[in-house]
Amino acid sequence: MASTRKQTQVRLDEGVLDAGKAAAAARNLDFNKYVERLIIEDTSGARAAGMAAAQRLIEEHGTFLDDLEQQLDAPYAHPQPGAAA
Repeated sequence: MASTRKQTQVRLDEGVLDAGKAAAAARNLDFNKYVERLIIEDTSGARAAGMAAAQRLIEEHGTFLDDLEQQLDAPYAHPQPGAAA
């Protein structure tokens, strides 16, 4: 059975390549699989659907999330005298 996979070559700036490899490693993917996923997500509408869902979450619950973040950050806003930095 012949493989349907095709090999291609892409030229990337070194910083872009390094960032891509780091992002792939953080997701436990090899670089090729990471790039393949990005293309599939972008062309299938999956990425757009995820971004739209995230935007709806922010629109519906943004104030709550902002308040929660402020509450969680409050203990660290004003270091106590003599406290270790």
